[in-house]
Amino acid sequence: MAWTAADIPDQTGRTAVVTGANGGLGLETAQALAGAGAHVVMAVRDAAKADAAEARIRARHPGASLARVALDLGDLGSVRAAADAVLADHDRIDLLVNNAGLMAMPQQQTADGFELQLGVDHLGHWALTAHLLPALLRAEGSRVVTVTSTARFMGRPLDPADPHLERRYGAWRSYARAKMANFHFGLGLHRELGRAGAGTASLIAHPGLSDTDLQATTVTAGGGGWMGAASHRVAALTGMSPEAGARPQLRAATDPGARSGELYVPLFASNGPAVRRPVLRRFDLDRRIDELWAVSARETGVALDATAALGR
Repeated sequence: MAWTAADIPDQTGRTAVVTGANGGLGLETAQALAGAGAHVVMAVRDAAKADAAEARIRARHPGASLARVALDLGDLGSVRAAADAVLADHDRIDLLVNNAGLMAMPQQQTADGFELQLGVDHLGHWALTAHLLPALLRAEGSRVVTVTSTARFMGRPLDPADPHLERRYGAWRSYARAKMANFHFGLGLHRELGRAGAGTASLIAHPGLSDTDLQATTVTAGGGGWMGAASHRVAALTGMSPEAGARPQLRAATDPGARSGELYVPLFASNGPAVRRPVLRRFDLDRRIDELWAVSARETGVALDATAALGR
């Protein structure tokens, strides 16, 4: 039988933080977790969309336990403030889903001067994870799920000498590189947690081709060119629903059999039920993770050190 949200174990008493919970895969993830009994903190940038998202969840699950925190992943000050707000109310966090992201945007910078897609898709999540790590480490069986994409196969690893693509920017090149950074981050966090002897797990998921507002935003922004328009059309015709597209990250987040370092994807790459797939390890994987760790800490000024967070 295909895995669905009905297979999510009871989440009562657990706290989940979901970025980008105001639409698309994030909304479906927040809704499924809330329906299973979790207290869900919706980390969102757009207040109006968040109002509609919260109303939709409560209409389906009247007893849903929801909270909201303002989060702009393109502003490290906002990331710090959001983390502080979450930690003020929650000593322990059981689940962090690093879901939010942008795709194929025109060349822009974040509030901190980072290339926009790298800044939002990876560096903002790096900082948020680092800030929330102590609370995650306090929760038995906690997990961090980072959402990547098959687009990573089109990307090149982060160049420490030009992390913001100042020399040769391309909207799709930037997106593919950011999604590769997500992939390396999930595996690197798994390695970091293992070295520290932590009980927290780090997993990766990708949604395949899902018909969400991500494609529409790409077309509206104008950075994706003809590929953006084609992607939008193909997703509308053949893509999975947001509910189905969220299943890999939900399975990574909640399946009792899931283990740290694993990857969850649609069975047929772009479509199909959520399944576990082996992680294909390149010969230079450890070096690429080391580079990502060094660049991310250097650019954000935020260290991600599980051993230090455990006080060891």
